[in-house]
Amino acid sequence: MAQIITAEQAAELVRDGDTVAISGFGLACVNEETLAAVERRFLATGSPRDLTAVHASAVGDRRTKGMSHWGHRGLLKRWVGGIAIASPTLAKLIEEDGCEAYNLPQGVITQLYREIAAGRPGVVTKVGTGTFVDPRVEGARMSPSSVEDVVEVVELAGEEWLLYRSFPLQVGLIRGTVADEHGNLTLDHEGLKMEVLPIAQAVHNSGGIVIAQVESVARAGSLDPNTVRVPGILVDYVVVSEPENHFQTENTRYNPSFSGQLRVPLSSVTPIPLSERKIVARRCAMEITSGDILNLGVGIPADVGTVVAEEGVTDEVVLTTEAGAVGGVPAGLKDFGHAYNPEALVDMHAQFDFYDGGGLDLCVLGLAQTDRDGNVNVSKFGSRVAGCGGFINISQAAKKLVFAGTFTAGGLDVAVVDGALEIRTEGRARKFLDHVEQITFSGRYAAGTGQTVLYVTERAVFELLDGVMTLVEIAPGIDLQTQVLDLMDFVPAVSPDLRTMPAGIFREQWGELASLVRTTTAPLKG
Repeated sequence: MAQIITAEQAAELVRDGDTVAISGFGLACVNEETLAAVERRFLATGSPRDLTAVHASAVGDRRTKGMSHWGHRGLLKRWVGGIAIASPTLAKLIEEDGCEAYNLPQGVITQLYREIAAGRPGVVTKVGTGTFVDPRVEGARMSPSSVEDVVEVVELAGEEWLLYRSFPLQVGLIRGTVADEHGNLTLDHEGLKMEVLPIAQAVHNSGGIVIAQVESVARAGSLDPNTVRVPGILVDYVVVSEPENHFQTENTRYNPSFSGQLRVPLSSVTPIPLSERKIVARRCAMEITSGDILNLGVGIPADVGTVVAEEGVTDEVVLTTEAGAVGGVPAGLKDFGHAYNPEALVDMHAQFDFYDGGGLDLCVLGLAQTDRDGNVNVSKFGSRVAGCGGFINISQAAKKLVFAGTFTAGGLDVAVVDGALEIRTEGRARKFLDHVEQITFSGRYAAGTGQTVLYVTERAVFELLDGVMTLVEIAPGIDLQTQVLDLMDFVPAVSPDLRTMPAGIFREQWGELASLVRTTTAPLKG
């Protein structure tokens, strides 16, 4: 039978030097009560210290919650995670080399919990090959004090693979909606189911303790077993949360359409005003084929889902999120990872199994930096650590890949005048570099596998053809030399069939996506 304790009592259970696994995506499934209580204890007593924190996704609200509580020198010895940028104090600690830092692909971390639970040596995968996590590149190290080899190249069945090694876990911090007196845990009001079950299994089988945060406690035997996502045999302690520490997303306390309690009219999704973001999102949406299974990244890529809804073609495709939502319309901004009206909510590790095996027909991801080899960086800029998240898993395995972003960054101001794009103020920072600062996506690996890769901006579209960055489209009103080529650190190939980007995407009202999507049908799956 699980013990019901306070957050302060939970913090006392974390010992110096423990390795702690933490579930969550934004604030979904985040044990905020215990994270905050550990911080309070450390600031008051200097203990616990030298912790290793492990989490797959962004854990925080980009301000003070989540892993921001643990961004203190001395509290953390090591960070092994997918994303740091959602926790400003943690990101700053890593930037200042205040702890060891290893940035692993989000999907790999979620799958690693299962390998730890099963007593296997680790995750064997091709995910990460040729990127900064490859030990022949940077070995996932994100700070000068990070010197251990956490990834290795192995040969299996005559092929090279990456091995992400298992390690024991002493504490698991997870969250659900209701626990009964035996510790059985439901996730009914969570908009994502995340990796709470494999964390609990991995920690239990490592001989550690699992602490679950819930909204309320039910009498033993009163829960429908079909709703129990973590059995009580895996839960040692239960902390009942205060409402302010139990947000469903970074931004939303509770939206029943995210967690399946009701469905909302999709017409209630706010349209995007005509801007460079909408131009890019529309052009990306043109790559969709009827029947496609999609993943959309954060930022401009998430706007593609809104464009799909605006254009009335939601039923033509299946939109998914790496956090486990299948169907519906992915939410943007600080609700990212969730979906309005999902058809299914699967565990995150299961979603990445599907992705890694080639289940995605198309993905649209962000474009922060790219280079002459088609590499893309979204994970580290100078000493500033953002983190790769699910980017490596998703980009490496999708059949067709589209990177979406503005052509330059920092102060870019554009307008559409008479159907032509006008650059009013150019962005201060270039994105098309000779060499990216870190390889989050390997253009060379993609060229070797024959993957279709596009790079879509508001003024130009490039394609990776035989490993060569090739300009294939240019926006109406844009000068090729002064507004494209002169703003790149390298000279791309220019297609002899250089086209003008479709005029319709530069109009206030478009209305052409449905006919484009329905023109062709995706090949039969399987």
